[in-house]
Amino acid sequence: MKYDPYFHIVLHEPEIPNNTGNIGRTCVGMESKLHLIKPYGFEITDKNLKRSGLDYWPHLELEEHNNLAEWQQKLTKPDRVFYLSTKAKRSIFEVEFQRGDYFMFGKETKGLPEDLIHSNIEQAIKIPMLGPIRSYNVANTVSVVLFEAYRQIQAK
Repeated sequence: MKYDPYFHIVLHEPEIPNNTGNIGRTCVGMESKLHLIKPYGFEITDKNLKRSGLDYWPHLELEEHNNLAEWQQKLTKPDRVFYLSTKAKRSIFEVEFQRGDYFMFGKETKGLPEDLIHSNIEQAIKIPMLGPIRSYNVANTVSVVLFEAYRQIQAK
C-alpha cells in the first residue's frame, strides 16, 4: 500500500479515459484510492488515460473490480458509501463525511444505475446545480466532493 487513503473514489464502468486519468491524478494528490469497476469504455493502457494522469499514475493506489457485485462483496462499511447522482435529494453539504468514506460515480453518459440509486437513496448525494445543465463533468465532480470531504475532516 502506497498510503492509508483519506477516501475511496469508485468509478462504475467509466467510459472516457481522459476523465479517469484526471480522476487518478486527483486521487494521488488527495491520497485517495481509486476503484474501477469493469467494463470500461477504454483499455487501462490507453494513451489518453496516461496523458491525463501524467506521470502520477504509478503513485496511484488503484484497485480494479470485475463487476459491481465483486466490489460490493469487499466492502467493510457499506453504510459509508455515498452514491453521487443528480437524482439524489440531499446535497454534499448536508452530510458529515469521515476519513475512509467511499464515493461512487457512474458512467459519463448514464450515471449510476437507477436501481442502485433507489436501493441506496439515503446515501445518495448530489452537488447543487444552479444553471440549466443536466450534470457536471465526472472529473470535476470528483474534485468537488473530495475537497469538501477533506475540508470537513480537517475542520474537526
